[in-house]
Amino acid sequence: MEVKEFEGKNEEEAINKAIEALGLNRDDIDVEIVEAKKSSFIFGGGKVKIRVHLEEEREESTGSLEPAGDFENQIIEFIEGLIQRIGISAHVQISFREDNKIGIDIDSQDSGILIGKRGQTLEALQTIANVAASRIQDGHPRIIVDSQDYRSRRERSLVRLAYQTADEVRRTRDSKLLEAMNPFERRLIHTALSKERDVETSSEGEGLYKRVRVYYRGSRNRG
Repeated sequence: MEVKEFEGKNEEEAINKAIEALGLNRDDIDVEIVEAKKSSFIFGGGKVKIRVHLEEEREESTGSLEPAGDFENQIIEFIEGLIQRIGISAHVQISFREDNKIGIDIDSQDSGILIGKRGQTLEALQTIANVAASRIQDGHPRIIVDSQDYRSRRERSLVRLAYQTADEVRRTRDSKLLEAMNPFERRLIHTALSKERDVETSSEGEGLYKRVRVYYRGSRNRG
């Protein structure tokens, strides 16, 4: 996910600058207010800084694609059968194709159950789907399982969390330990803050789910 910053005398002006620069509509951008300084009678010069979170476009993505070949038909059939055994009714379809990657979207009235707490059930379904894919075809494309656009929403939320946490450790000159995350989620935090010169990140813990610590660069107290 790409992040850009814009400034204006007020929020509306900053957003308008973002819309003009990016060539997007207001509904197409996810805006986070980073800084808001009020103008004063003596100095004037009110300023608002915003961050715009942009999702990378997927090539060949049309929202729903017809299965292509035996592999895609079999993996859809497998996931549908797996969900049925859980006792949930759902429609499974191809959402996108990329190099060595296929998106699977699960549409269900019980999407909340399929997603689970912080997406852990969705992650489990994805792991099982990839194991099944390896048995169907050697050198299979990676299967990305999603429902109700959860992954994109989660990515946006984590990027916002990263910048908010960075702002907090700048103020406190102390570190902050985030919730346990899977490798992909931790990588989002590390990547989002990798260009921030005054903060650093590290992963702590054992196993698949570790926690990211964000700390002020040069601080002696990292705990």
